[in-house]
Amino acid sequence: MSTMQFQFNTDSSVMGTHEVAARIEAQVRQRLARFSERLTRVEVHVSDVNGAKHGADDKHCTIEARPRGSRPIGVTGKAADVDAAARIAANTMAERLERVLGRAERHRRDPSPDKQI
Repeated sequence: MSTMQFQFNTDSSVMGTHEVAARIEAQVRQRLARFSERLTRVEVHVSDVNGAKHGADDKHCTIEARPRGSRPIGVTGKAADVDAAARIAANTMAERLERVLGRAERHRRDPSPDKQI
């Protein structure tokens, strides 16, 4: 089984330093670790919607996860700083993956009986 690919993107208004990228990648990987064998790719996009004008919850972190054999799942976290936005988005993604992948796992183990016509 191949390992999950990770891609980090940022717009020009967010400091996309290697330290920020590494910190957010570690945070997202840790939160989604239990799903890593079932994901082919995770993309993280960080942006600052107000640019230099600072504002409440102006940092956005969008995470797109691609489960094997399923449609991509996307979520967005908003906060005053990129780390908090990434944490919110990662938590939301973990909840969404639990619902989607957990449901698929339950159905695989507990097949419904054949319908009678």
